[in-house]
Amino acid sequence: MTVSTRTEDYIVTDRGGIIENRHAVHAAVVDSSGRLLYSVGDPARVTLARSTAKPAQALAILETGAAEHFGFDEADVALLCASHSSEDRHVARSRRMLARVPTLQESDLRCGGHPAVSDSVNQSWTRSGFVPTGICNNCSGKHVGMLAGAAVLGAPFDGYERPEHPMQIRVRRVTEDLAGLESASDIGGGIAWGVDGCNLPAPAMPLKDLARTFAAFAQAADDEEKGAAGGNVGNGRKSTGAEGRTRNMARIFHAMSDYPEMVGGEGRFCTLFMQAYGGHLIGKLGADGCYGVGIRASEQTGRISGGSSEGQALGLAVKIEDGSIEMLYVAVMEILKQLRIGDAEAWGKLSHFHRLERKNTMNIVTGQVTPLFEVQTMQRSL
Repeated sequence: MTVSTRTEDYIVTDRGGIIENRHAVHAAVVDSSGRLLYSVGDPARVTLARSTAKPAQALAILETGAAEHFGFDEADVALLCASHSSEDRHVARSRRMLARVPTLQESDLRCGGHPAVSDSVNQSWTRSGFVPTGICNNCSGKHVGMLAGAAVLGAPFDGYERPEHPMQIRVRRVTEDLAGLESASDIGGGIAWGVDGCNLPAPAMPLKDLARTFAAFAQAADDEEKGAAGGNVGNGRKSTGAEGRTRNMARIFHAMSDYPEMVGGEGRFCTLFMQAYGGHLIGKLGADGCYGVGIRASEQTGRISGGSSEGQALGLAVKIEDGSIEMLYVAVMEILKQLRIGDAEAWGKLSHFHRLERKNTMNIVTGQVTPLFEVQTMQRSL
């Protein structure tokens, strides 16, 4: 079907009632079968997932058997999915994971160092004259995991970041499976690939298919709990079998929701978001304004799907056109509130990411941040 694209879906910032900025919002809400339920803006907007792809990348790592082989625990699995703040606990855990893989050295990491996401960590580094290296990278957990996967596969560490490496071939296949798409040499209907900020391949896909990926992780957690391993988690190409894949996906969901402090860090939205929702969902930030949410089945998800998919998990994918992370969090919270996913307690804990004011240097309120969009119901599936 042809998806109608709305061009008036914005978050607006004003100063004294004068519109200062408009931030275009795109989003898709799907059930675990891939049926598009709700949209904002263009739900088919092709979007680079960036770090929002990390749960899928972590699944490819788990399917090599690396976690069992090297004794990675659940907090380690959470770190595989992390864009962490480079706090001491994150760097220390990355080092412990690296030390578990024989012959692996920090010099094998191909991610490089960078300033921490956390302002307080950066201030500490500056005061001490510390220069961050690859193990401090916010993606270090994923990179160590990729190298551990390469070790189990008998593949070389060298070139693990390249598309032709056996580890990245597995990542590509898992990403295709979860989204229900094939890779493409261009954008025409499949998954295209760029290079992420951390130097690994980054998939680009329509938002509705990214949302399907997150719905699949939430559905796997539900299926595992019900003893119904082998739920609908892809398009049929499951090299380790449906039961094994469902188990690994559920493990990733629980690792993220049980150890959200490893996924983000002190004061970070991902961490506080998952804590506020108490294991009901997972959320993952991607650079330049992309976010993915996987929501477990409940009466709330059954209600918003009109009853026809009651019992299915949901996925939400959001993109802010201009890449603003601040506006991204506003959009995620506004969509969940409009759909009534969550409750007043959870929304209250996250209100400082949602209803924002603009203040000047004298702490005087000079303007507001206002979501000016309504989530649209889709009448038919894509």
